[in-house]
Amino acid sequence: MKFDDHAVTTTAPARRGALFAPDRRGPTIGIVALVTFAAFEDMGVNTAMPRIVADLHGGAEYSWPFLAFLAASVVACVFAGRLSDRYGSVPAMLAGPAVFVVGLLVSGTAKSMPALLAGRTLQGLGAGTQVVAVTVLIGAVYPAADRPAAYAALSTAWVLPALLGPTAAGLVVQHAGWRYVFLGLVPLVLAGIAVLVPALRRLPPHSPDRTVAVRRWLPLAALGAAAGLAALEFAAQHPSPVAIVAAAAALAVLVPSVRALLPSGTLTARAGLPTVVLSRGLLSGGYLAVCAYVPLTLTAVHGYSPAAAGLPLTVGALGWCASAAWQGRRRALPRRTLLRAGFVLVAAGLAGTALTAPSWGPPWLVFGTLVVAGAGMGLGVSAAGILTLAASTAADRGFNSAAMQISDLLGQVVMIGVGGALITTLASAAQPSAALVPLDLIMAAVALLGALATGRRNDPR
Repeated sequence: MKFDDHAVTTTAPARRGALFAPDRRGPTIGIVALVTFAAFEDMGVNTAMPRIVADLHGGAEYSWPFLAFLAASVVACVFAGRLSDRYGSVPAMLAGPAVFVVGLLVSGTAKSMPALLAGRTLQGLGAGTQVVAVTVLIGAVYPAADRPAAYAALSTAWVLPALLGPTAAGLVVQHAGWRYVFLGLVPLVLAGIAVLVPALRRLPPHSPDRTVAVRRWLPLAALGAAAGLAALEFAAQHPSPVAIVAAAAALAVLVPSVRALLPSGTLTARAGLPTVVLSRGLLSGGYLAVCAYVPLTLTAVHGYSPAAAGLPLTVGALGWCASAAWQGRRRALPRRTLLRAGFVLVAAGLAGTALTAPSWGPPWLVFGTLVVAGAGMGLGVSAAGILTLAASTAADRGFNSAAMQISDLLGQVVMIGVGGALITTLASAAQPSAALVPLDLIMAAVALLGALATGRRNDPR
């Protein structure tokens, strides 16, 4: 399959109504609001989780609230994609935030770890449904030439959460209690739903231009992928001989499940859509694997405080948002070119981050390297989403959008797991440099491979 770059490339200047024309104002405000609130929740939970597990006496199960969210998101992505292909984006766009609100209520009122896990599972179901529905909605509402602006708006929705989320969550936990990290978002998400509902009612009926493919094994594959991802992540966080066996079993279930959930040829980087879907996993996995260990580098190697060690991640997020906004105003640039450029910037930024891992390395350099890598993410992630929509029809837009999110999640789990394995075998959490230098360089090499794959295998023949 070849991409229709003319669908996303034009020399015309960006129109003022790209996002806020009368027929798009409601969807734009609604989806940006919902993504913003979900981002605040994501940032807030990471900050509040130590206090949460301490109050619920669940220190031994610290990773499980994250694993429950992850596994549920995978299942939700698949079912949301199937629902969207059959009925359009409206049912999933309403169901996702609604289930997310229920999850916030259950988590915010939890009296035990099992109740918290139930709430996090519901949140994962809602978030996974919402992220697929948002992509499908962009494809249905915005003409191809305006989709870069739509993706720029989604990236902008992460600016305030990245800047204020951890600090705001810390203040809420300190002065009001961790429950309000969840409960405080309920009225805001409901307001976002209220803004979106009138706009969804005005959408034209869903009418796929061809018959929706019947993929009978998708539900079973979704459950297998969720179980495999959760087991693999747990094994990476709890290295032991038993974990090695669990990881092997997880891979045995995960590989065939993932093959069913992704476009044919994704794992072998077949030209066209499969390579673009694969690129999301390579981008997110490499970048977020390095980001996951940057605070450890700064605290254990360079003596930074926990608060200061998180600042480079905020700077990287700002670089991501700035480049996504830039590409949204450059509709004349081919998205394939931006995808390759994104990989190159990510590779350069991650390779530079390796210089900060040794004790003799300059720790301040990480602020610059993560800006470069974040800028690459802003270009690459936006371009991959736009190219996926360009290669999709109304009959498979949901499946392809779900595949892109599953590739994203899988890349994160695998690459972060590589980091955990390197620390276990080569170093320790107290002295991690021997593991973090090769980790950063390996992730930079992964990004370079992505640049080669997207450059060599996606040029039109």
